Amino acid sequence: MELILEIIISVFLIIGGIFGLVGSFGMLKLNDAMSRLHAPTKATTVGMGGVLIASILHAYLTEHHGSIHEIMIIIFLFITAPITANFIAKVHMHRHETPETLPKAEGDQVWATHYTDKAPTE
Repeated sequence: MELILEIIISVFLIIGGIFGLVGSFGMLKLNDAMSRLHAPTKATTVGMGGVLIASILHAYLTEHHGSIHEIMIIIFLFITAPITANFIAKVHMHRHETPETLPKAEGDQVWATHYTDKAPTE
């Protein structure tokens, strides 16, 4: 049973390491800020999630009890990474795009980041 848990822990660590490496490589090699935005957010959520799951399993294997700290960190990362990515994307849109250069907003009349009190121009 211990060998199987050690193999599972190793698999989660390897998955976490691969996602961290790919996220770091994507951060360096992708061309623009909006493309680079996805690499660290995915690496944080999946890569750190794998490492933290391995940590939970290791605590269960060696100390024979679960750990709530890792679960709280996973929840925090899963909540904050998308929100942070959304804020960074909105800042990029404000700095580099105008309402005229953005694609047409599908259901709404205007993009929320460029909303003004004026009526939308079509």
